[in-house]
Amino acid sequence: MKNWPEPYRIKMVEAIRLPPREERERILREAGYNLFMVRAEDVFIDLLTDSGTGAMSDKQWSALMRGDESYAQARSWFRFYEAVRGFTGMEHVLPTHQGRAAENLLFSQIARPGFTIPNNSHFDTTRANIEFFGAEAVDLVIPEGRDIHLDYPFKGNMDLDRLETLLKEKGSKSVPLCMITITNNTGGGQPVSLANIRATGELCRRYGVPLFLDCCRFAENAYFIKRREPECAHMSIREIVAAMFACADGATMSAKKDGLGNIGGFLALRDGELAARLKSVLILKEGFPTYGGLAGRDLEALSQGFEEVQEEDYLEARVGQIARFGEALKAQGVPILEPTGGHAVYLDARGILPHVPAHAFPAQSLTAELYLEGGVRGVEIGSLMFGKTGKDGRFLPAALELVRLAVPRRVYTDNHLGYVADVAGEIVRKASRCKGFRIVEEAPFLRHFTARLEPLA
Repeated sequence: MKNWPEPYRIKMVEAIRLPPREERERILREAGYNLFMVRAEDVFIDLLTDSGTGAMSDKQWSALMRGDESYAQARSWFRFYEAVRGFTGMEHVLPTHQGRAAENLLFSQIARPGFTIPNNSHFDTTRANIEFFGAEAVDLVIPEGRDIHLDYPFKGNMDLDRLETLLKEKGSKSVPLCMITITNNTGGGQPVSLANIRATGELCRRYGVPLFLDCCRFAENAYFIKRREPECAHMSIREIVAAMFACADGATMSAKKDGLGNIGGFLALRDGELAARLKSVLILKEGFPTYGGLAGRDLEALSQGFEEVQEEDYLEARVGQIARFGEALKAQGVPILEPTGGHAVYLDARGILPHVPAHAFPAQSLTAELYLEGGVRGVEIGSLMFGKTGKDGRFLPAALELVRLAVPRRVYTDNHLGYVADVAGEIVRKASRCKGFRIVEEAPFLRHFTARLEPLA
């Protein structure tokens, strides 16, 4: 059958408004040309992030009413604990208010100057937390993962040869852990194969280095494994999830993605001694270990979400919508990172704006144009986010210049995304008007969240 509907129906709607163009121009100027600074009510289609922006199910809303708000040992905590232990297989679970809090908790105890932490690709908050504590974050994605237009099934895979070289050179004393981000957000939401996760785990064990998963999109990654890894086609999503986590010693998660919640995260561990150390810090930074900065109602909604996200019909609809969005963009002549991932489509800003140099932030220029042209908000994943100044004073651009259009779960229809494709197509046809930006104000860490820019003449 050519058209297959989503496995849900819409029960409530929320009005959205497209401000007139002259109003959008003023809004963007006052926001310092940073889409993070634009009020949500002034955005027509909001694809800034899929983190915490999804629509919860009727069962999740029912779960909110069951929330036990007791400070310690609440009933909702035990449901959350069993849900997380159930799919990770890890005995020690530390709840946090979101993923970056779990990262901060972990790296505050294991990252220090002189240490190196490899990953297929660190996302912004992971890298920032590592560097904040003085360690070096190293990206080791396979070469195929750096080729935007190459059609390769698992572009998020770890480069095992480069990882082994690093482990030989550094040794376990200066590599406190290795991470794999599933799916690889920085590299286009690209999945990691089960074979690669297993091989990375075996390599890490050989060198005495724990392997952690950044697992915020673990179910989407499992879906790609089932569809693209022939050896796993017979496995259920839950079996693949269990097999992925069996390779790991720990995991961090922003549950605002594949937890289908609006807030929340966790740090899961097999090492009881490390868990005990981190629990003391958790109490200081997040809250008592049975709530960790979350209300009981949040714990209940996430527990239900962890079940729903592993349903294959949900994942079929989720990943299918992203693929159709990518096809709609390509039909408008918009170059994108291929193949499409599970949560977003990534526009090739260098391909769209080849005349804008990296130091003028072509991807940021493209995000501004999306808002000006159609009230669409995306996020820059390029030299504003990852570029830096080298020791010699020269500008070091990001490896890729992308604009991520992240699709909230169960929120927008194909018509909404078709409109976005039309807007992007108009920008491609008028690309020469984009001149780029310069930074007029920035923070020392995660500057893309609050930086203010101005257009180049």
